[in-house]
Amino acid sequence: MGFIMEGAKEITPGERILQLRTERHYTREQLAYMADISGKFLYEIENNKKGFSAVTLLKLSKALDVSLDYIMMGNSAHKPENEIVATLERFNPNVLDNIERLLKIAYELTKGNK
Repeated sequence: MGFIMEGAKEITPGERILQLRTERHYTREQLAYMADISGKFLYEIENNKKGFSAVTLLKLSKALDVSLDYIMMGNSAHKPENEIVATLERFNPNVLDNIERLLKIAYELTKGNK
């Protein structure tokens, strides 16, 4: 149940949680606190010694700011709509109409490349 690269072993949800924690520079204790679980339980999850409930999955997903699907399957690590909105919010409101037009043009140009 995870992402498989050719010639590589499957990445488990626990390994994915460990990878995300490491990328975000959280200690095990920090992430456990953020997810309202014990550090020992998080260790067991990361090392594939214990499974976890949907409630724990949701807590970890929120703490790591990734989708449930990413933790379980490796799909969609980030919430792209949040990133797009955050990027658009950085623009001066006067240029947003031009950006919208550019996005529509880009979409039309790529429609034939599916």
